[in-house]
Amino acid sequence: MSLNLLAISVGNTRTRYGVFLDGKLEEDGALDNGKYSAITDKLREAYERVASTDDPTVMLASVNPPLAERIENFVTTELSPGSFLRTERDVEVPVGRQLDPEAMVGDDRLLNAAGAFEVLQQACVVVDAGTAITIDFIDGAGTFHGGAIAPGAGMMLKALHEHTAQLPETTVAKPIEAIGHNTIEAMRSGMYHGLRGMVRELVEQYAEEAGVYPMIVATGGDAPLLFEGDALIDRIAPQLTLFGMMVTLKKAMEE
Repeated sequence: MSLNLLAISVGNTRTRYGVFLDGKLEEDGALDNGKYSAITDKLREAYERVASTDDPTVMLASVNPPLAERIENFVTTELSPGSFLRTERDVEVPVGRQLDPEAMVGDDRLLNAAGAFEVLQQACVVVDAGTAITIDFIDGAGTFHGGAIAPGAGMMLKALHEHTAQLPETTVAKPIEAIGHNTIEAMRSGMYHGLRGMVRELVEQYAEEAGVYPMIVATGGDAPLLFEGDALIDRIAPQLTLFGMMVTLKKAMEE
């Protein structure tokens, strides 16, 4: 069974890609969504590594439909892959779901759950720190239960600037210390410690409700800044969504 895949995950701010050859991640990166030509140039280059293999596949996952449609059109017309799949349209993410009937869940959250459970095989929480931050619970049978969604680090700082008269625009960075001695440091302290404290509180609530203490996996662009060295986090897995796409392809080929 050949597992040769160009995985493309279109987020709100960045598009991640991963080149899997014989099931192993050989190359990955993140591209600014505001630079469409740079995205297509990199995807063309990345696909060349997959095109000459057996059964090359391109899989696209997205929480950003307008950009995903443009990328799908580019891939199918310009790259003409042997197989093209959209998650949750052409292939289902292999994770159980216990959700309200009307619930709509982003592909990235399901892929993160599938990837985390494939490795851990036990109850876990996935914290995805991107444009938004999601904190999701997966039980010991691999069923996705949903979780919590909150503004991410950049969105939090941007909202403070845009919805107040005097708070300045600033970039996401770790605060120097908890007590901010100037406005920017105070904003960064609130962002950093607020998000970490929120995750800790939610994990404790999930554990109490589920009756089991889960392993905690962090992913997303801001995960290293927010959670590096945090004793609560068992591991940081930057490529978790891409790995979930490989798991999805593997399971589909086994059926």
